[in-house]
Amino acid sequence: MSHQEHTSKIRREIAASYRELKEDYPILKKQNTIGLLIFTFAVVVSLFMGYLWYINVIPAWVLILVNAFLFGVLHELEHDLIHFMYFKNNKFVHNFMLAWIWILRPLTLNPWFRRTLHFHHHRFSGTLHDVEERGVTNGEKWSLKRLLFTPDLVLGNLFRVKVLFSDIKSEVDKGNLKFETANKLKLYGIFGLIPLTILSHVILYFFSIDLVLDFLATKFNTNFVFPEVIKSTLNWLNPFIYIVLLPNLLRQFCLHFITSNLHYFGDVEKGNVIEQTQILNVWWTYPFQVFCFFFGWTHAIHHFVVNETFYVRHITRKRAHKIMKENGVRYNDLGTFKRANRFHY
Repeated sequence: MSHQEHTSKIRREIAASYRELKEDYPILKKQNTIGLLIFTFAVVVSLFMGYLWYINVIPAWVLILVNAFLFGVLHELEHDLIHFMYFKNNKFVHNFMLAWIWILRPLTLNPWFRRTLHFHHHRFSGTLHDVEERGVTNGEKWSLKRLLFTPDLVLGNLFRVKVLFSDIKSEVDKGNLKFETANKLKLYGIFGLIPLTILSHVILYFFSIDLVLDFLATKFNTNFVFPEVIKSTLNWLNPFIYIVLLPNLLRQFCLHFITSNLHYFGDVEKGNVIEQTQILNVWWTYPFQVFCFFFGWTHAIHHFVVNETFYVRHITRKRAHKIMKENGVRYNDLGTFKRANRFHY
């Protein structure tokens, strides 16, 4: 069988599993209601956890862990919304959910801009102009630099933008990418960071530097500290930092670590879905998986059958994994860490 025949078989089997599940449990057909309930639960509980921390009922580490998990659920929900799986015909509710999810996950790209980059990612996954995946370190050799910039969409992309734009220009010159599409990708990648994403990263930079300066002042009796106006601003921002930013820093590191290593890059055959992703669920990734709602377990399934919700993918994942492995999709290919995410050995 050719790759295309294997791909068609995988899609048929997975789509059939979805239909059978919904026939057995018709409530799963109420996507809008389920999506809204998940959204409401995650938002309300995350804000309630913030309130409990604020009144000193729970410690900061509990707040960060619980909210990182909840924001991981909201990421999956945003991804479904980007594919118009909830309230497609009710723009107000659809955009209201997207807006709130972005506010609670402000280290990420503006979701309306991200939609264009994400659709491009599905069409050209693993190519030099797959801006979405390259923006989270996919295709780079593993080093201390990649580790440090794994969660960072601002400084991390600032360091890689020259190479990325050069590769995009090269793809245009070779006829692999339209000039208009290349400009749109570059503009959306930049403007998608404005203003919330950049501002949130800057707050975290100042917060981190302040912690280091305070440590040095205490440990080595140094006098290098931020001016009082910056310190008072950081104190005023403390609820936002602890309730929203720090959980998202943990969530984003885990998501980017998993997604950048389950996607292949650079030598993927165009349109060959089997070469685009792998199933990544080896045991030692579990601590990372928890905070991106087990993204490594199910995202490869999504590349074959796009328009299905994240919770249905999870329920049917075992059957999907079986048919995918039987038809050539890789399973825990850890060599990708040494090969800078290349598919071929």
